[in-house]
Amino acid sequence: MNKVIFSPSRIFIIAKNTFLEAVRQKFFSFLVVIALGIILSSQVFRDFNFGAPELKFIADFGFGAIVLFGSVLAIVATAQLFFSEIENKTAITILAKPIFRSEFIFGKFLGVSLLLLVFTAMMTIILTVLLFWREGTIMRLHPDAFVEGRIVAYADVFLYGIVQWLKFSILCTITMVIASFSNTNLYSVILSFVILLICHLQYLARDAWTEIDFVPVQIAVFMLSAIFPNFQLFNIGDQIALGESIPFDMGARIVGYALIYILVFNLLAVFSFRNREI
Repeated sequence: MNKVIFSPSRIFIIAKNTFLEAVRQKFFSFLVVIALGIILSSQVFRDFNFGAPELKFIADFGFGAIVLFGSVLAIVATAQLFFSEIENKTAITILAKPIFRSEFIFGKFLGVSLLLLVFTAMMTIILTVLLFWREGTIMRLHPDAFVEGRIVAYADVFLYGIVQWLKFSILCTITMVIASFSNTNLYSVILSFVILLICHLQYLARDAWTEIDFVPVQIAVFMLSAIFPNFQLFNIGDQIALGESIPFDMGARIVGYALIYILVFNLLAVFSFRNREI
């Protein structure tokens, strides 16, 4: 009798099927069109001749669109794809085969993460092209403002895209944890958005922790700041929009920070899903 072992190939098959299913969904196409429309609409301000500040506005506008729609896609797509397997009973068929629940979870995560990578790459490339084109136009109109050459660090724009993709991947794993024990798609989506808000405000709790004298409250705040990732660390858009370069060690710390949370939340999702009846 052959012993069933953990197989990366089965994870990749589930990831591939998840990605293809996600791409075919109208919600993904809708978000892509809306996000592209918002990014491209920033060029209507070209007639105001803002000069160099206009580039910062376009960058901020584009970064905001990527963050907003990427976060929505990470939560909604993860919950929808997870519960579609449960509601359509395909999860029972899949798990009846020699497939571990951990492979199911990791496969789903990789599939959605790939979808988020495609989305983020598309938005980042469009934004980069728009910035490069507009900067070239402004350079011809206002050469005195560009005596040292182009001011936008385009390599860092792509770095921003990578950083946001990592943040979206963390959000995907958080939604996966919630979906692993939740009974409804709607509950998973709402709770994931609540946690998204907490993650963006987590730094306030961390700062308050240093000013609290009551030890039990200090411990509680410290634990909350450790459980929920600090999404403010991924907010490097302002530096890039101002033409500041991102230090390599800063980028490396963000990547390491994200990978740790991705691994931990995936393991939590596996643990929770193992105890769930389908």
